[in-house]
Amino acid sequence: MKKPKLIDYLLLIFLALIWSSAFFNIKIATDSFGPITIAFLRVFLASIPLLLLCYFKKIKIEAFSKEWYWFALIGFINLVVPFFLIAYGVKSVQSNLAAILMSSGPLTSTILGHFFTKHDKFNFVKTIGILIGFSGIIYLFSDNILINENNFLSALLILAGATGYVIGGVLTLKISSKRNENVTTSICIWASIILLPLALVFEQPWTLDPNIKSTISLAYLGIVCTGLAWLLRFRILKNNGLIFQSQVSYLIPIFAIILGYIFLGELITSKVIVSLTAVIIGIYFVKKSSD
Repeated sequence: MKKPKLIDYLLLIFLALIWSSAFFNIKIATDSFGPITIAFLRVFLASIPLLLLCYFKKIKIEAFSKEWYWFALIGFINLVVPFFLIAYGVKSVQSNLAAILMSSGPLTSTILGHFFTKHDKFNFVKTIGILIGFSGIIYLFSDNILINENNFLSALLILAGATGYVIGGVLTLKISSKRNENVTTSICIWASIILLPLALVFEQPWTLDPNIKSTISLAYLGIVCTGLAWLLRFRILKNNGLIFQSQVSYLIPIFAIILGYIFLGELITSKVIVSLTAVIIGIYFVKKSSD
């Protein structure tokens, strides 16, 4: 893999900014839309640029092939469940807390990788990283200013959403021989199929009277944070590899805290800073031991 250039680092930072901006935009979207509708429109709008990419690159979409059940299952676990839980949780939890909770993904994936893969086993450094990282998450739950009896469950649901991403990633190994563009487009299609009837039955989105800020935020979540961001991720993966691209996990919670403060005036307590630091250190140790 070639040595990263300045443009590669700039694109990585740009990707981190896009993904971190998703959290405060979800918060804004929840002012007018229910969590199922938010999840549906995210994957539906994301499907549009992905379908166009596959069309112009002449990539066959296998969403309805004989292996359709893998795409449906991964779409449900990797997109439907996390997008719903995050939107539901962020309604009553600060977006910066959601970002820190979601950053537990690399730590959880290391634990699952030990049990479900042949080569990604625990070692001393990984174990230390996992302990430090999850200590930060546990410490975050002690912040009574931001997490209390009214939103404790919401914070747990966001953490469960992060786990859904990881489990979906592990399942993706079952179809790892297929092109990323095909897999991502196919799971978005299935996630849309699953979420549409749920949104129609439980939230009746046609009855909503959304404000302009929520509408713009939701469109941004689908087209930019989900669709465009995945295309950008493909480019970085192709040019620089997975290890380089995975560095985005250090930047997302940092940027999300800054953006939450700028756009929503969210509190940044000392426990938030300590928790964030512990999670980043934990991720660093986990990734360092895997290099």
